[in-house]
Amino acid sequence: MTNTMGSNRQLRALRGATTAEANTVEAIGSAVADLVQALIERNQLIGDQVVSVTFSVTADLDACFPAAIARRQPGWEQVALLDCQQMAVAGDLPRCIRLLAHAWMEASEPVVHPYLREASRLRPDRAAS
Repeated sequence: MTNTMGSNRQLRALRGATTAEANTVEAIGSAVADLVQALIERNQLIGDQVVSVTFSVTADLDACFPAAIARRQPGWEQVALLDCQQMAVAGDLPRCIRLLAHAWMEASEPVVHPYLREASRLRPDRAAS
């Protein structure tokens, strides 16, 4: 899709994950804020590029909604946000918050998928130091 500014943007999917230190509003809030910030900075996103973000959390996190934290992000007033519970699998990483975001990005730009904290073990190939 070419927009009116002449750039060649594509709707891109971005993944990421992090972990919360505890099942508290503060710990989940900190983890989500860090993950969203990493997603924005590493992909050089501005608010109107982000279309939607779906958060999934493991069953041991129920103190708050990650989307409620993300909704505070400046420029994200029109971003569609959704929370759901991650499928329970034996041995899964505890207190894990995953995201799937969709954003309009330049076709030539690489997509960076942030995997933070203990979630870096899920995708060591995508975890940046």
